[in-house]
Amino acid sequence: MVSPEELEIAPGFEKSNLQGSVFETATEAELLDVLEKAFDYRGDVTIKRKDGSEISGYIFDRRIEDTLAASVVRLFPAGVNQKLSIPCSDIAGLAFTGRDTAAGKSFEAWVKKYWEKKAAGEKDIELVPESLD
Repeated sequence: MVSPEELEIAPGFEKSNLQGSVFETATEAELLDVLEKAFDYRGDVTIKRKDGSEISGYIFDRRIEDTLAASVVRLFPAGVNQKLSIPCSDIAGLAFTGRDTAAGKSFEAWVKKYWEKKAAGEKDIELVPESLD
């Protein structure tokens, strides 16, 4: 049994920098692992289908079932205002092609910037988000 004290000091996890990574899947387990990473990624990905076609967009949902044929990823294709479902059994590979908009955006990073500005003597400190473009 884990005590509450141990939970308070449990280490967090570090997000790996996936931007620019390309994965060609060989097994079902590898594909499911990459799709889970793609779901957590806050940027566009490019899915390579087994028929050779490619689709780029933002994965907003995945539905993992008992088989790959029944499992799907759902994405917003880049530049199109619609949702698309792709069976996992049709996916041959995946590339993290878009910028991860959440990279480096932790609360700790925000606090560090705040204290740096305060130490420099700035007044009325306002930290605003950077542009996504």
